[in-house]
Amino acid sequence: MKIKEIKAYRMLQPFVDGPYKMSKGRHADAFDSIIVALTSDDGVTGWGEMAPLGTFYSAAFAAGAEAGVKEIAPHLLGLDPRALTQFNRRMDIVFKGHPYIKSAIDMAAWDLTARAADVPLVTMLGGSDGDMAELYKVVTHGTPDSMAAHATRIMAEGYKRIQVKVGGDVHGDIERLAAVAGVVPKGTVIFCDANAGWTPFQARQFADASRAIDYVFEQPCVTIDDNMSVRRSLDKPMVLDESVETLEALLEIHRRGAADGVTLKIARLGGVSKTRQLRDLAVDLGLLVTVEDTGGAEIDTAAMAHLSLSTPVERRLHAIAFHEWVTVRTASNMPPVVGSQMGVPKGPGLAIDVVPDLIGKPFLQLKA
Repeated sequence: MKIKEIKAYRMLQPFVDGPYKMSKGRHADAFDSIIVALTSDDGVTGWGEMAPLGTFYSAAFAAGAEAGVKEIAPHLLGLDPRALTQFNRRMDIVFKGHPYIKSAIDMAAWDLTARAADVPLVTMLGGSDGDMAELYKVVTHGTPDSMAAHATRIMAEGYKRIQVKVGGDVHGDIERLAAVAGVVPKGTVIFCDANAGWTPFQARQFADASRAIDYVFEQPCVTIDDNMSVRRSLDKPMVLDESVETLEALLEIHRRGAADGVTLKIARLGGVSKTRQLRDLAVDLGLLVTVEDTGGAEIDTAAMAHLSLSTPVERRLHAIAFHEWVTVRTASNMPPVVGSQMGVPKGPGLAIDVVPDLIGKPFLQLKA
């Protein structure tokens, strides 16, 4: 099997609920998605997707991904997509760094490989542990009253897990958390995500003032050193997200005991291949794991679902359904969401049926 054709698309995916707001005025109105299709010489097509959350969340932007895919794609024609290690090595040889650019391409190679083998992607990633993964929803940054109202709506939908955005003015965020905690039922799982917005001093202020509230602290500061300094005086669990960019970072987090769990973003790591590698290592090291991404619709959500459900249930934290965030569709079916849980569609590969007419004209089309 060899790659005969490569197509790539760029698609704006507006948010259903309006701007996605984080602290310090950071916000985005849509995912700016890059979608890649790899077709083999026997007519099988695999799909991949990546979408940065604006330009402020990760070291990634859609225009850079578009330009990078154009540079990398010609070097992949004629390769066997099933030889995933060699496939990724070729990308790294011809284009140094910039893992987010390679993410959708690698995802498409996994989808193509699994479809050709006529097995679900979750089987190739280690096998499914259960049928559904628990979902969480995000309470975006706003006034205490608006965040409390948002949390109330999420609870009314049947969700039991929320992520509360903090990381701005400390005293204001203390009020925001208290307002949200005051309206959700007892036992609701709350994550407080500062998105690396604080200094250690500010993070300690917040943690000290909110000791009476049960929550998981997520990425309060930028560096592993700073987060570790907060963790030494913290009486709550901690999860790191933005700090997990490489295998070396994951090993340092474990060696120093800097977190109880990690969030792995497919695009930040460079695709399904590297995400699976770090996921399996994190599980073996005893860390809790969330597998998600920086953004996307059905294609990317399907990849997150397959990676989540192939994570051992005792190490799996939760997942997120990005395709429910956006107003557009990319496929005729999608990862099934039942209440506050998500599964994988039935079928080979990612098991979704992408509809080319829904994603527009390709900005790149190459044939061997």
